[in-house]
Amino acid sequence: QVQVVESGGGLVEAGDSLQLSCAISGYPRRSFAMGWFRQAPGKEREFVSAISWIRERIFYADFVGGRFTISRDMDKDTMFLQMNSLKPEDTAVYYCAVAFGPYSDYLATEEVDYWGQGTQVTVSS
Repeated sequence: QVQVVESGGGLVEAGDSLQLSCAISGYPRRSFAMGWFRQAPGKEREFVSAISWIRERIFYADFVGGRFTISRDMDKDTMFLQMNSLKPEDTAVYYCAVAFGPYSDYLATEEVDYWGQGTQVTVSS
């Protein structure tokens, strides 16, 4: 059974940084993509970034604007999202996602097979 466990959210001030982590276990094969989505109150869940596990192809939503960096450590089976220059509008619950395929470069929510439990990121102004 695939499990994804997130960590790293918190309360920060505008301009600060945070790193989110997502550990995956129990995957049946390495041909998958992992990504991050976020959902602010009253809004739909939206794509943030994705990375293919083996080829390390990386994609970001436009609003990231060079502020976030996604990466993965294959030895630790963990994905990371380094978020710099955080803004109040980045406040949301951030979800780790895993897709075994088929999936597009910019993961769609309907392509996700497994979700993490979510971690709150709050950015104060």
